[in-house]
Amino acid sequence: MKKYFYEAKSYEDAKNKALAELKIDEDNIIINILEEKQGILKKNIKLEVITINDIISFLKETISQILNLMNIEANLEIRKREKNIEINIFSNNNSILIGKEGKTLDSLQNIIRQITLKEFGEKYRVTVDVENYKEHRITNIERTARKIAREVARTKVEAKLETMNSYERRIVHNTLSNNKYVYTESIGEEPNRYVVIKLKEEN
Repeated sequence: MKKYFYEAKSYEDAKNKALAELKIDEDNIIINILEEKQGILKKNIKLEVITINDIISFLKETISQILNLMNIEANLEIRKREKNIEINIFSNNNSILIGKEGKTLDSLQNIIRQITLKEFGEKYRVTVDVENYKEHRITNIERTARKIAREVARTKVEAKLETMNSYERRIVHNTLSNNKYVYTESIGEEPNRYVVIKLKEEN
């Protein structure tokens, strides 16, 4: 991966050198202090700088290598939104990449996040999706939660939802947090934890 190095008498001077030479704003770089020397008469600091474009190139190459090992052809769409890097994969075999209930996709995202954390630290949060599967999944979870909540309110019988990971359970909790008639509760042990939708006592 391409990295840039700058030295100056202060952090600000070295950083400004990087911004001027790379013609980029501070939100699109990662800065690591490699060396800092301070004496009686002389001070010097050395920075390592990585740009967001080089991070994206690195992620594309890393994911492509993983997909090649899985014998999957794919195109990648990567974009940065504030402190997030969103990776969307368009492949010839989405079902393999997604896996049952999205478990393969979750594993792929965890791998990429660990690699990113090791290489760049915690400045950017990386999410991985396959043809917007997660977006559709969120919509389906929200729709299902509201539908079952209406049934619980009508029948006054609590309902147990399917096993979900912590992120999906949080979607259910947030979706129904302001519901007048029901409340939600997570029950069970990981990885078999699930949400129960219950009638509020006053109803």
